[in-house]
Amino acid sequence: MSLRERQRRQVRADIQRAAFTLFARDGYDAVTTEQIADAAGISPSTYFRHVRSKDDLLLDPVREGGAGIVALVEERPVSEPADVALARAILERSTTLAATETEQWRTAFCTAPHLMDRVALITPEHRSRLIELVARRMACDPDTDSNPGLLVHLMLAAAEFGYRQWLRGSQNRGGSLPVCVEGAVSAVLHDRWRAGTAVPPGEPNSQD
Repeated sequence: MSLRERQRRQVRADIQRAAFTLFARDGYDAVTTEQIADAAGISPSTYFRHVRSKDDLLLDPVREGGAGIVALVEERPVSEPADVALARAILERSTTLAATETEQWRTAFCTAPHLMDRVALITPEHRSRLIELVARRMACDPDTDSNPGLLVHLMLAAAEFGYRQWLRGSQNRGGSLPVCVEGAVSAVLHDRWRAGTAVPPGEPNSQD
């Protein structure tokens, strides 16, 4: 990663932390972009070079998982069934943030309940790539077989439900983010997606 990219990510992280702190303290609607920029120690013009909208500060932590999920599916053992590989990749992605970071994000998000229905785990481009990867594991053509697209749709919908369930909950109630996500995606695991029987995503796999 180049120095410029590291600096860009650092500025973005500083903006996000400042925003979460202000949202949690004052409420989403009461906080202005100028206040966020000031708290992050940058100018408003710098803020707008890194942030498209205030909404994105809360929604992007979910969206940014898309590329990570694709990469994790690609790294799963080739012998692993499609549904298990996808579920494990999603679950692993949900564990990458530290507990303190996720709690800060959740506290901030709770001040903007109108954004809850816009929680989306992945972009259309990453969704298409996941369908390709799932179809490869199913040994089928996604253009003529609907199962890869259906599995990706159901698994992502379940994961997004898990994220929303966790975001709506209070601390120490309803489990951690990984617990909520695992419970949701496990409901999609089924023999219909594979020839053999797979191990649930939260359990060890001798093939890993």
